[in-house]
Amino acid sequence: MPHPSAIIVCPAVPQSNNGNWRTAERWRRMLAPMVRATIAQQWNGETHALMLALHARRSAASIAAWDRSRARRVKEGKGQPRPLIVVLTGTDLYRDIRSDAGAHRSMRVADALVVLQERGLRSLPAAVRGKGAVIYQSCSRRRSVRKTGRHLRAVMVGHLRDEKCPQTLFAAARLLRHRNDIKIDHVGAALTPGLARSAAATARACPNYRWLGARPHADTLRRIQRAHLLINASSMEGGAHAILEAVRTGTAVLASRIDGNVGMLGEDYRGYFPLMDAAGLARLLQRCRDEPQLLALLDRQCRARAPLFHPRREQQALRRLVSRLLFRRNG
Repeated sequence: MPHPSAIIVCPAVPQSNNGNWRTAERWRRMLAPMVRATIAQQWNGETHALMLALHARRSAASIAAWDRSRARRVKEGKGQPRPLIVVLTGTDLYRDIRSDAGAHRSMRVADALVVLQERGLRSLPAAVRGKGAVIYQSCSRRRSVRKTGRHLRAVMVGHLRDEKCPQTLFAAARLLRHRNDIKIDHVGAALTPGLARSAAATARACPNYRWLGARPHADTLRRIQRAHLLINASSMEGGAHAILEAVRTGTAVLASRIDGNVGMLGEDYRGYFPLMDAAGLARLLQRCRDEPQLLALLDRQCRARAPLFHPRREQQALRRLVSRLLFRRNG
């Protein structure tokens, strides 16, 4: 018997090089032994046994069309409803599900709601929380490399848009412009012209800050690997790829204290700073340079979280969910 087919709806395109696209492609590969999955930006009515949709709001049209189609099939006596899994991103969890009608409908009609870190379940409305499942994203472990002792190297990874709060990094870099022993690299495409101008102005004013623009994923991983610290200053995250890539690479993290980051790194992690607090970020960077014991502690805490982001763990959780919804219905 051939494997059943599935569609993974992902609004992002491969060229975007963002976390949603990488999740979709990774899940396509992980499901291959049990399901033939295709990635598309929207569903156009093709026949599949399962839909897995990333983004409750941006994929709302495909989700609604799938739900109407499966209801019509059941009414016509053509079998059981074809299951629907909706993966909630950071903008879903921490913005859109509070007010967007399409996102609300997506949650209501889904058979399962996937969140990408443990605190995500808290943000689900009580009426649909029972559908929730946590699946941590993953990447392969890369060997740790010896970090230079001449300076502290920090890297922030994220396209220039408001949700990533690059303004916090710009202000922190200006506060540290006298510290020649603290270097900051910033990887991300210029999605917002005003933020791009701010990044360029910061680079001109601060010799220790470099805006590198968009970079291929492999190059970005190498930069994370060589850095002492990854910075994540976001205001909302569903489960940041850059954080798990840093943890699996042997690079500690400084992160804004938001649910999406705490759900990745744990309640007791010592590398948090308040959201939009540039001075707090600057202080942590200075302490990591001046107090080696703090950086060593963050390294240990990140190593303790690394097993959460192992590919085998993600694959098992994903296959278990798909099997429960698809094969038991059809059995």
